[in-house]
Amino acid sequence: MSLRIHVEGIGVWSPHVADFAALRSQLQGAPSPAPAGKAPAATLPANERRRAPESVLVAIEVAGQAVAMSGRDAAELACVFGSAYGDLSITDYMCETLARAPTELSPTRFHNSVHNAPAGYWTIATGCHAPSSAVCAWHDTVGAGLLEAAALALADQRPVLFVCSDVAAAGALLHITGNSQAFGCAFVLAPEASPRTLATLSLQLQLLPGSETKTDASALPAAWGAAHATAAAALPLLVVLAGRDRHCQLAAAGGLGLEILMENVA
Repeated sequence: MSLRIHVEGIGVWSPHVADFAALRSQLQGAPSPAPAGKAPAATLPANERRRAPESVLVAIEVAGQAVAMSGRDAAELACVFGSAYGDLSITDYMCETLARAPTELSPTRFHNSVHNAPAGYWTIATGCHAPSSAVCAWHDTVGAGLLEAAALALADQRPVLFVCSDVAAAGALLHITGNSQAFGCAFVLAPEASPRTLATLSLQLQLLPGSETKTDASALPAAWGAAHATAAAALPLLVVLAGRDRHCQLAAAGGLGLEILMENVA
């Protein structure tokens, strides 16, 4: 199966990288900018912002970046939100509370634990009534979510927002996942080329080879990908979109992966 998709907007956030422009500058050898901070200042209505956990803030931040870059109306974009783990901090809290004092479980934190919580906050904040979905595929989430979003864009002939993000783990989950910081990325994908197009990608679904694709990320802080499985999975695609490479592979499901070829870049 082969898909051809056009990228119109890109969002990135981690404590080391505030946006895609900062990432691209670092990949081109520019001095590292000041750290982005511990949590992004995502744009949400006051009521939602008070209740939103970090997992939502990161997802909303990168989604907003990508949509702003594309010039699209967020209210009209179908969206796919991906996360390898969901909100790890809330999961740790819920497990600990249920074991110790189940009646003390916070309804708000339980509400925020569901996997599609970021999609809910986003669609409420933007007034979006377009289709939305949530994808979870462990360390294959970036590839699986990209495939889902690209297929939706081409099938429905409409632009689609794809967001993938995860946060730092807490408690025992930190030892299991190794996630010690937050990361998010987002892409606005369109079925047709237009003046908005930043890059055109050819996606080919096929069996993954036995060895992993090497990504030249020497310009990035070593901790940028090492401390976050989702960041490490997204890095090959971001390197391609930054113009540092023209080809990468993303795991998408078990032994299947996406071969991604950059056809052009603005």
